[in-house]
Amino acid sequence: MGRDAELIDAADPAALRAEIVRRALPGVEDVVPGARTVLVRFRPGTRADLSWAASWRAPEAAERAGHEVEIPVHYDGPDLAEVAAYADLTPGDVVARHSGAVYTVAFTGFAPGFGYLTGLPEPLRVPRRSTPRTRVPTGAVGLAGEFTGVYPRPSPGGWQLIGHTDRTLWDLAADPPALLTPGDRVRFVPC
Repeated sequence: MGRDAELIDAADPAALRAEIVRRALPGVEDVVPGARTVLVRFRPGTRADLSWAASWRAPEAAERAGHEVEIPVHYDGPDLAEVAAYADLTPGDVVARHSGAVYTVAFTGFAPGFGYLTGLPEPLRVPRRSTPRTRVPTGAVGLAGEFTGVYPRPSPGGWQLIGHTDRTLWDLAADPPALLTPGDRVRFVPC
């Protein structure tokens, strides 16, 4: 890692990112959360003291910054029955558990507008498909491991698809273009 960046292990990367941004530390140019880390990039020749981050604890979810976003979902995905069988649930139970949780955008990546959402109930933590699809449609709602998310545009993908949404996740004409940003809370609403 170069002198202009620091990588911090974090139990809650989205919350730590929000705290670093809130503190407006001198020299910080960008703060990028990952699955279990936060990358802090500094302007060349500058450095902020981040020693406090090792002992910092995230506030309760109700106290966090970020927006709450509702995403309507048609639970009609091609893998819904397979996910239900894997989790030893009915398809209706999968829908109830998926739509009954509140998720947090931990980080974004893979494609513009794709948010990796944490908070997935344990029974729905299913493995990626053994053979990825060559094309997943825009708006597909999927599960993989500890994450759920929505494909913002057509792309290859290996997540288990349980539904789809008509909500736009990435729009260059919008300000900001991404519907979801780290720290946002997300609820899926069956339609």
